[in-house]
Amino acid sequence: MARRRMAAATTFKARFAGASVKQVTKSNFAAVIPQIKADIEAAEFIAISTRKTGDSSSSSSHRRPWRMILPFDTSETAYLKSKLAAENFELLQFAVCPFSIRGSKVLAFPYNFHLFPRDELTLGMPSYSFSCQTSFLTSMACEGFDFNACVYDGISYLSRVQEAKVREINMGSWMHTVASSQNFSVADSIFKERIKARITHWRKGCKDTGRTKDESFVQSLRKIVLGGEDYGSRPGLSVDICSEKQVLLVFEIVEHISDDLVPIVISHNGGESKAVRVVLTSSEEDKKALLTEIQNLEDEKNLKLRGFRYVIDLISSSHKTIVSDNCLHEFTFIHQKFLGPLPATLSEFMCSLRLLFSNVIDLNHLLKEFGPLRKAKNIPSALSYLKRQYFAPVELEVPVRAEDGNQCHGNNVLKLTFLFAKLNILLKNAPSSLTKLELSTSMEDYANIFYPASVTLPEPGDDDDETGLRIDTTRRVSTDNILFLWGFDGVISAMELKNRLLQIHPVFSEDFDVLLADKSCTIVVFGRKGAAGILVKDMGSVDTISGVLREMVVDGLRAAGYDAYKKVCRLGLWEGDLADSMEVALADTVEEDLCSLSRTNTNEINWNSEMMIDLNDLWTKYWIDGG
Repeated sequence: MARRRMAAATTFKARFAGASVKQVTKSNFAAVIPQIKADIEAAEFIAISTRKTGDSSSSSSHRRPWRMILPFDTSETAYLKSKLAAENFELLQFAVCPFSIRGSKVLAFPYNFHLFPRDELTLGMPSYSFSCQTSFLTSMACEGFDFNACVYDGISYLSRVQEAKVREINMGSWMHTVASSQNFSVADSIFKERIKARITHWRKGCKDTGRTKDESFVQSLRKIVLGGEDYGSRPGLSVDICSEKQVLLVFEIVEHISDDLVPIVISHNGGESKAVRVVLTSSEEDKKALLTEIQNLEDEKNLKLRGFRYVIDLISSSHKTIVSDNCLHEFTFIHQKFLGPLPATLSEFMCSLRLLFSNVIDLNHLLKEFGPLRKAKNIPSALSYLKRQYFAPVELEVPVRAEDGNQCHGNNVLKLTFLFAKLNILLKNAPSSLTKLELSTSMEDYANIFYPASVTLPEPGDDDDETGLRIDTTRRVSTDNILFLWGFDGVISAMELKNRLLQIHPVFSEDFDVLLADKSCTIVVFGRKGAAGILVKDMGSVDTISGVLREMVVDGLRAAGYDAYKKVCRLGLWEGDLADSMEVALADTVEEDLCSLSRTNTNEINWNSEMMIDLNDLWTKYWIDGG
């Protein structure tokens, strides 16, 4: 079985081994922009995939495993954990694949951008720092990732918020939108009349067609007297200014004098405007050519300033459907790095994200909607299942456009593209056996729904599963039925703790599950509504209880409802063990009824009973997805 599983994995990798993913660094970034811009405009969809220095979905991500996204997390707490990861870790690779589907053929144009954040423009932005996880860096190193090239030739970037701050401080544009000035001061009026007379006199002198024998001498004197200077092959005049308001005044004056004049802002090295250069063009065609030159210079300046975010803006402005996997996690990184600081809540995040991408399809959510595919552990297992069960041929065509080098980087985005194409074909030609597909007629019905991808840890016997599928025992559980317990003696396994709990209270005589969040705290999921509230109430009345429960409460056994856990995540109490963080949250009495287990608007989670694991598994095991 192990051999068959390895053979299947080898076949899956071989499918994309020959694909050519264009590797993009700072050296060829500018040259690639026109190419990817054309590919984005021609595509139907855009798949994206990233490689990071770490994240919150790995069991090795922290010394405190409860900071992983786990089965007891709601969408809100999962977002807060993803937010923590996005604020601490960094993106090193960003793969983009514009693609179109024509019948059973997929035409894909994959790019893999190598990133590294730096203040290379010396704009005075805050220095960048980030955390790393050795498991992530080791995996990239095994694939041949060149960390030296990343540091020295990786593409830097600014977020939209950072760029706005830079432009506000010291990065003005060469061109200004002319607006009618209001409420002129006396000084403004004097400045306008003086500059208007000077520009008019200079333009008249330049237009003078009279020639003399001493033409060169006269022209030199005119330039000295009027302050004229050439702008390339065109006559120019520099007007010194003292404020941004004077820049606008000069632009307004030029607009009213003549159509053959073009004003250009000249800046200091620091970025502040120091003058406006007025350029005289010879014809309408010459003026258009000059404006094109200026726009090209402006685009080059913007590209250098924004860095890789220029590509993000191209994707955003295209309004194409974005395809990715585990989007809650991916897009918290994208928001943090390329839009701005992450909002405090999931709803605010989703609203803010719509400023960048209006239509996002999460393959992780899509797989959960496709019947048996909800049991797939990763993309290879999903593709393997589809290949065995449904006839949906897909021909992936990737033009060979990459240079020599390691082509394995960025292949994940091709896997996403291939899986999405198969699902898309099935959706359009849904067989009657796929009841889930009959509920929808287009991919748009699955857009903008981010399904939190929790860590799934392998149980004994998983290694014998050649299909890559797990038994689906997931059920909807109200957070009112979840209880956090800590203060039990020693570090014991989940099964041992469950057997011990059977002896302390009648509520444990019915169905319940136990999951160790870390060495200090356990999560109990009750099958009967109200059981958690009964236990909390009894533990709060030490004088009325007896036996083992009383002894454990006296020795320090503590309990809290799900609201306490949500408060821990909301306050960012990430640094301690979960038990210590829960104590801090309980000590903060700002919010009333912290331990309440009966709320009008309760949340639900997707609970899987297979998460009853030994604590040693929590520290040492983690199923690494192939996608």
